[in-house]
Amino acid sequence: MLDNKLFGGEILAKRSRKNSIDKKLKEGRGIGAGIDYKPWLVIQDVSSLGRSTRLKGIKIPRQYEFLSDLEKNYFYLLEFSDYVVDIREQYPLLPLEDTLLIADELGIIHPRNPQTNEPIVMSTDFVVTMKNDGNIKDHARTVKMKKELSNERILEKFEIERVYWERHQIDWGIVTEEEINKTTAQNIGFVHSYKELTNFEDFKAFPEIEMEDLLTDYINRMLRTSSNSIRTISKEFERDFGLNAGSGLTIFKHLIISKIIDVNLKVKLDINENIPIEAIYKDFSLKESVI
Repeated sequence: MLDNKLFGGEILAKRSRKNSIDKKLKEGRGIGAGIDYKPWLVIQDVSSLGRSTRLKGIKIPRQYEFLSDLEKNYFYLLEFSDYVVDIREQYPLLPLEDTLLIADELGIIHPRNPQTNEPIVMSTDFVVTMKNDGNIKDHARTVKMKKELSNERILEKFEIERVYWERHQIDWGIVTEEEINKTTAQNIGFVHSYKELTNFEDFKAFPEIEMEDLLTDYINRMLRTSSNSIRTISKEFERDFGLNAGSGLTIFKHLIISKIIDVNLKVKLDINENIPIEAIYKDFSLKESVI
């Protein structure tokens, strides 16, 4: 004979869980793509061991939510790649019944809320949409420190993820700090917020043609002063054009993040040194397609 009290409690728990999921879906969490996508998990939802960060994207100008420095660094590499056309972080593995079934088949305990002991919706750190030779393909990537891969429970959760994505015919993989060049990521982070010069007071009133002249002049200074540091070049540039302090470095960072110039991002950018240009992309209208 069924225990009505327990049975009723189970029904209420399932109803509460469904309501919680429905609420997030109604908020637009975990659905859509591009600028319309909202991550399933946001910073306030999770107590992260790392440093949580919010960033505004360039390719897709929306707010991104990262739960660790490793996630943020991986995002910088994805954002800078010309093959990546969309990035969706904290992507939910829905419906919940799919991962519950997989866990049951594998004989693995499904992740649960430690307070309520209710099954939770699992998520993958990144779903990345890439375009290569005209072909568009999604890739699911989980980001984790290598040392954590020796944790049996973490590997069990990853196995549920792996099978889930396999059944959706989407390539899944684990990315560790060994696959993320930290120096390159930090360099991209150093210039990331300088894509739009019109966000900076000194350049708001410049017509487009005059802006291109400014950029060309700065590039020429970099090319002909092989011994001067970026700081020195920037100060002279500011003096000659009557710009405020810091405007020259703003131009320098803009040239890199806009891919107008190519510098070695595998070496730490030091503005107190000369930084050689490896390539120049003169057609500013094509700067998004070159790397």
